[in-house]
Amino acid sequence: MLKNDLFLRACKRETVERIPVWYMRQAGRYDPDYRKIKEKFSLLEICRQPELAAEVTLMPVRKLGVDAAILYSDIMNPVASIGIDFDIVKDVGPVIHNPVRSAADVDKLKPIDVEGDLSHVLETIRILERELEVPLISFAGAPFTLASYIIEGRPTKSYIRTKAMMYGDSRTWHLLMGKLAEMAATYLRAHIASGAKAVQLFDSWVGSLAPHDFKEFVLPHIESIFASLSDLDVPKIYFPGVSSGELLQHLTNLQTNVVGLDWRVPLSEGRRRLGGRFAIQGNLDPYVLTAPSEVIHEHARRLLDEGMREPGYIFNLGHGLFPEASLDKLKELTDFIHSYSERKLTEEAQA
Repeated sequence: MLKNDLFLRACKRETVERIPVWYMRQAGRYDPDYRKIKEKFSLLEICRQPELAAEVTLMPVRKLGVDAAILYSDIMNPVASIGIDFDIVKDVGPVIHNPVRSAADVDKLKPIDVEGDLSHVLETIRILERELEVPLISFAGAPFTLASYIIEGRPTKSYIRTKAMMYGDSRTWHLLMGKLAEMAATYLRAHIASGAKAVQLFDSWVGSLAPHDFKEFVLPHIESIFASLSDLDVPKIYFPGVSSGELLQHLTNLQTNVVGLDWRVPLSEGRRRLGGRFAIQGNLDPYVLTAPSEVIHEHARRLLDEGMREPGYIFNLGHGLFPEASLDKLKELTDFIHSYSERKLTEEAQA
């Protein structure tokens, strides 16, 4: 039973009493208790145990007092169901054993079987739907970000193989992107049916593209995902990842509710580029959390003052939490966001 729907209301740009906050990667290595769990189990092993995955999802809600939970999972989880063999290697990331490099490789990919291959994820969501008093956000990886791993075979900074396919074999590129888009939409629909109250599409690395290339090679597939979910009355979030400010102007036709911003774009400028059509989420530089508390609070105050100028603001980071972040500072920041925004919004309502 939800007792706190602030996040959902902010997604819909409704009036809130205080600004909701959650953090990308809030269930992660900054938490000593989570690190103890990771000494026994890998990420994928945790994901395959619904009770444990649910407990890890709940930990930051209990410890930090955030206004939403995000499912403990990984964007690579569903690709095994379509025929991608991978491991998540410590200090490297996803390593693909059968990279996709040709049209024949794309043809081998099969449709996702969520109930058959990913029932443990759905069971985790059902457990959380019973346990949580705040909304659960589930998520999927966006086609470009997944393609960059699947084509390269591992994380990359150059995207050379990815862009070589995109520019040199556009037919194969769009076939792959279409299959990944269909996978993401099917996966998220199953999450919503199991109890997820919102969904986020992570496109962490699409900011590596020029705006024209994003519009031609990626945007149609993002639009298709959200269009296929448009009949479902839950908030939908698109996070175009880091260095994506120049892409925002092309998102105005998305059938989504919220767009996440990285820290390089001021909130007011992000709203302007998006045509004022969406709630916005973000966008504290995660590494501000290395600073003294008063510096963190000053950065948060600036973001809150800017975000609260219009309805529809969710406080978050501009990317995910890092392992060296302080649990105590995060709790203090969460409390500050709540208290400061509640006071400011109350003053405005009484003015």
